[in-house]
Amino acid sequence: MTDIKLNHLAIVVDDMEAALRFWRESLGLQQAGEIESVPAEAVDIAFLSLGDAHIELIQPTTDDSGVAKYLAKRGPGMHHLCLEVANLDAKLEELSARGYELINETPRGRDGRRYAFIHPSSTGGVLLELYEKI
Repeated sequence: MTDIKLNHLAIVVDDMEAALRFWRESLGLQQAGEIESVPAEAVDIAFLSLGDAHIELIQPTTDDSGVAKYLAKRGPGMHHLCLEVANLDAKLEELSARGYELINETPRGRDGRRYAFIHPSSTGGVLLELYEKI
C-alpha cells in the first residue's frame, strides 16, 4: 500500500471563464471555491471537484511566466499531474538520490500546502507536481 494519492490534474487554459463554463455546464462539475490569483506563479487558478481529486484550471496572468510560455508553445491542454505525498522532503530526497531531475529542490508553499515539481525528462514526459498538506 502506498501513501501517495491523486490530488489533481492541471489544465492550462487561455480563457478561464470559457473553460469553467465547459466543465461546470457541460459536465456538471462543481467549482471548489473562487478563482484564486497566485502572483508568485503569475497565474489564476480554479479547482473543480472530481470525487476525492480535482481538476485545476490554470490561466497565466503575464506574458512572460512559465505557464504563459508553456501555453504559447503547446497551446491549451494538459499541464501537469499532481500527486499528494505524506512527506514531501523525504520523497524529494529519494527521487534526487535516484538521479531524477527536480525542478524544485526546495519545496514552495502557500495556504497550508507545500509542493515541488519533477522535470518531465524524469517521468516519461509528464510534468509531475508532488504536494503535501501541512
